[in-house]
Amino acid sequence: MSALLGKKVGMTGVFDAEGQYVPVTVVQLGPNYVAQVKTKDIDGYDAVQLGFEEKSERNVTKPEAGHLDKAGVPSLRYIKEVDSFDAERLASFKPGAVLKAEDVFHEGDTVHVVSTSKGRGFQGVVKRHHFGGVGQQTHGQSDRQRAPGSIGASSYPSRVFKGQRMGGRMGGNRITTRNLTIVRILPEQNLIMIKGSIAGAKNQLVQVVKG
Repeated sequence: MSALLGKKVGMTGVFDAEGQYVPVTVVQLGPNYVAQVKTKDIDGYDAVQLGFEEKSERNVTKPEAGHLDKAGVPSLRYIKEVDSFDAERLASFKPGAVLKAEDVFHEGDTVHVVSTSKGRGFQGVVKRHHFGGVGQQTHGQSDRQRAPGSIGASSYPSRVFKGQRMGGRMGGNRITTRNLTIVRILPEQNLIMIKGSIAGAKNQLVQVVKG
């Protein structure tokens, strides 16, 4: 297995070899910089630390700048550890190496995409849990159409059960969309096109894992 960091650009559509229209999500995948290689002998586990998207040096803390300078990579906005590489591939990595989409993925590969869904803030039960509301606007229910209704019995159990569906914070969750297909790779722009949709807003950081 392999993985790279990127960001969601947006959605569009392309035509396949049979002339069928395929909706795709465009992801800017890389270039990724190898900031550190962790091994079981030294660190207790195998992983590679990848960085994505350069940023201004003045926005980097001194400890982070020292860590990146040691690896010989530029100032990076996102740094994450990835443990999806096999041991043979991991042994070939050196700090300062640059990984691009075409180095890891090919058209037709099956991938899983890890991202964060759009945050919706505090939402009621109709939007959050698809409740139907109280119902008809009769018997004086002029302001109860989207209300949750009763949340429990009276004398027993004299409390609200855990997990009761109520209003609350919605969205902003880590979501993995599985078994997607890479339709096209544009190496000059570091772009890949993935069939279907993935969670998150535009410019959302994503992790594409090879299935």
